[in-house]
This record gives sequence, structure tokens and C-alpha cells, in this order.
Amino acid sequence: MKKKYNIAVVGATGAVGQMMIKILLEKKFPFNEIFLLASKKSNGKKINILGNQFTVQSLDEFDFKKVDIAMFSAGADISKKYAQVAVKNNAIVIDNTSFFRYEENIPLIVPEVNGDDIIKYKETGIISNPNCSTIQMLVAIKPIHDVSKIKRINVCTYQAVSGSGNLAIEELKNQVTDFVNSEKLKINVYPKQIAFNVIPQIDMFMENGYTKEEMKMVWETKKILDNKIEVNPTTVRVPVFYGHSEAIHLELEKRIEASKVKDILKSYGNGIVLVDEHINGGYPCAANECEDSNNVFVGRIREDISCSAGINMWVVSNNIRKGAAYNSVQIAELLINNYL
Repeated sequence: MKKKYNIAVVGATGAVGQMMIKILLEKKFPFNEIFLLASKKSNGKKINILGNQFTVQSLDEFDFKKVDIAMFSAGADISKKYAQVAVKNNAIVIDNTSFFRYEENIPLIVPEVNGDDIIKYKETGIISNPNCSTIQMLVAIKPIHDVSKIKRINVCTYQAVSGSGNLAIEELKNQVTDFVNSEKLKINVYPKQIAFNVIPQIDMFMENGYTKEEMKMVWETKKILDNKIEVNPTTVRVPVFYGHSEAIHLELEKRIEASKVKDILKSYGNGIVLVDEHINGGYPCAANECEDSNNVFVGRIREDISCSAGINMWVVSNNIRKGAAYNSVQIAELLINNYL
């Protein structure tokens, strides 16, 4: 009989936490019990997901001895406070926040890219989930890097408001309604209005003029894929609910024709879906292909006319699914299939 596992989802009332539960159910993950954990104010709250009703428990009072795998998605401060508590009670932590990502002895995992590195979890009991924008980019470019090493990445992201959580989703909805009704827009989550606008700032500014979101893509690409790759990112928030889009420009060690890149991605599979036709609409978009999908969609593949060994591409994926919850569940699957 297949072994079953007890799972805790920390941050279960948030967008990513609820998606984690949904994907665990969709994939028929072999769980015995799922414990939904959140702050004291949510204790006793009922949540219905795919026809299953769950009751939220207070994280403060929870005994992690009941748990085999604890999936955290409640912010870095919560992970800082409770992840080690879970580990001390013999639970393995899969952390979706930024808190552990840059610690050398904690694996930062995109299963399609560096799944074998997961074994390093045995040192600390913690596995870190990368940033959403990094995940989809690395899934798309890994097969290319295997054929011709990537020297440099220029990337511009166009990121959905769901990356900022439920309050940001509500802010966009409310601003659109207020705009249509000619009412004053209320601005709380973002520094400027997000409705009918694009904001070239995600997270705080660093000393070098880049934002923290941009530097996450630099640090994480080097840690996960190849420390020699140079990354030049600009991250932008756009008025889209779900799905991040990225314009990626690769400088390679040796030239690969665009047709060859398409063949590489087609044959690779592994969560990559090619949508690339030179016709109106022959490319993936956030509101179309990726809304309910765990895949990474790639289109607009072409040779860079300004660089002798360059490739341009357009990459779209659901930031709450593959960019967060689904990647975490994939990590849990690697754990139970290979290590538990």
C-alpha cells in the first residue's frame, strides 16, 4: 500500500496557500491529513476547495509533530519564526518565501532545472522555493543552456498583481470599478495606481538602483542554473490578475538558429508548451493560455538581429501555480518519491 503523508500548509488563507491545497487535491497527492494553518484571527474559519471543506487552525498553537511536510507561504517573517520549529519536530519544510533562498546550505529548487540538488535538504531540513519570475524563466531557458551555454540574460518582466497577494487583487478590481464610475482611485498596495497603468518597481530599491525583485532574479539564476551567467533584469507590475509575462533576450556562447531552439523546446517537454506562429495571436498571453495551467508557455522565438549569437523569446506562466504553489508541490513529490 502506498504510504500517505501528513501535510501542513502555513498561510492557508492566502492566494498561494489556497492554491497549494487545490493542486495537492488536483494531483491526488498521497496525503493522510492536510492541516490548514494561519493567524489566530483565522482560527476556525471554513475554507471550501474543490468541494472539500477544511477548517483553519491557529499556527501559534499547532504541534508540528503531526506533520511530515510543512509548506510555508505566509511571508518571510513567519518562515523566520516557525520554519525551525517545524524542523525541530521532524517536519521537512518547503518554504515559498524569500527568507532562506540565499543561504548556501539550503537548496533552491526548480524541479525541471536542478531537481537533483534537493538532496541537500538533509543538512537543514529546509528546501526553498524560488521567486515566481525566476522559476518560469529558468524552466524556459534550461534546455537552451544545455545545448549552448548562456553568457548573458536581458529580461523585462510584466508581472500580475496576484504576486502581491489578495489585497492587490482587490485593489486592481476596486480601481477599475472606481475609474469606470469616475470616482477617485484609492491607492494602498502600490506606490501609484495599478489600474490602466504599468509600474516599473517591484519590491524596494537597492543601493545599486535595481529593485529587490530584480536582484532576486540575478541571485537565483546564478544559484540554480549557472553562477557564470550575467543577468540584467527590469521588473514591472502590470494590471493583470494572474500570469507573469517575460521578454527574454539571451546571449549564447555559440549561435543557434531560431528553428533549432523551437525544436529543442518541443522535444524537451517537461512543462514547456510552445505557442509560436507568425500569425496574429500566434503567441501565449497571460489571460489566455496560462490562467488554469501549471505549464510554462514560450513564443516569439527569434534570432537577435543585434547579436551574432542571441535568441529572443516571450515566456508566460501562471505565477500562483507554477510560480509558487505548483513548484512547491513538485518539490514535495520529489521528496516522497526519492527520499521519504
